[in-house]
Amino acid sequence: MTDAMTGAALRGAVDLSALRGRSAAPAAPAAVPGAPGSAPALIMDVTDAMFPQVLELSRTVPVVVDLWAEWCGPCKQLSPILEKVVTELAGRVVLAKVDVDANPQLAQGFRAQSIPLVVALIAGQPVPMFTGAVPEQQVREVFDQLLQVAAQNGVSGTIDVDGAAPAEEPAEPELPPLHAEAFDAIEAGDYARAATAYEQALAENPRDADARAGLGQVRLLARVQGADLQAARDAAAAAPLDAEAQFAVADLDLAGGHVDDAYARLLDLFAALPQEERGPVRERLLELFGLIGDSDPRVIRARGRLASLLF
Repeated sequence: MTDAMTGAALRGAVDLSALRGRSAAPAAPAAVPGAPGSAPALIMDVTDAMFPQVLELSRTVPVVVDLWAEWCGPCKQLSPILEKVVTELAGRVVLAKVDVDANPQLAQGFRAQSIPLVVALIAGQPVPMFTGAVPEQQVREVFDQLLQVAAQNGVSGTIDVDGAAPAEEPAEPELPPLHAEAFDAIEAGDYARAATAYEQALAENPRDADARAGLGQVRLLARVQGADLQAARDAAAAAPLDAEAQFAVADLDLAGGHVDDAYARLLDLFAALPQEERGPVRERLLELFGLIGDSDPRVIRARGRLASLLF
């Protein structure tokens, strides 16, 4: 269950593509009446025709789909638990109840070979939860995992319990003009223009930490753009004291997530070079430290080693 949850999607096991394009549905799924006594915005009876709107809603909040039938005894045990947990979460999750007998296309789309079957939707993608009736404590644990996975995928909104409308996300602060220019340049792949914008922002405000971090990032992107990793490694192996050759591999390692390897390579080079040739290596190390952040344990370790080499 946990592995399936963190794996994020039932690729190959669930095919919802046939249900995405259906248009005969109400404008807002949250307005569909739910089970008696339940909050309509949170607990909905969903039909085949409504499902495209449910998929769209899952881009705002996780939607838990409960596939059940009137004749199913375990369904009658599990469904009240799901409703209770969803109601307590107060808009962070929506429950979509699907009667498989009345909605055969949804049952087929989810490949419901046995019920109850519970599957979540995050940004339109299915995420397995569990099959069969399970204890309330286990349901709560899986919902906790679901919220974590949803947040990791950028789905962390809420819906208004009373009005059933998605809560508005806080407006993002507007970027300063030079930062906006840099961002547009990055989107266009023009790293030189982005670097110029960040440099100008730093000239106007040397304490602009975002501009400093952005400048380091675009410089790295410019250096690794179009680089051949194997050719860079071969060149570095052939010239172990060539700073530019070692810089090229360190950049590629950092861009590829091999942070410790990048730092170790440059620290080894720093240790091997004569005192008068170490300056550029130290500057490159400091630049790469800034890309990861001073509080990162990998940076702390590398800074410690650099300090020991300096003194």
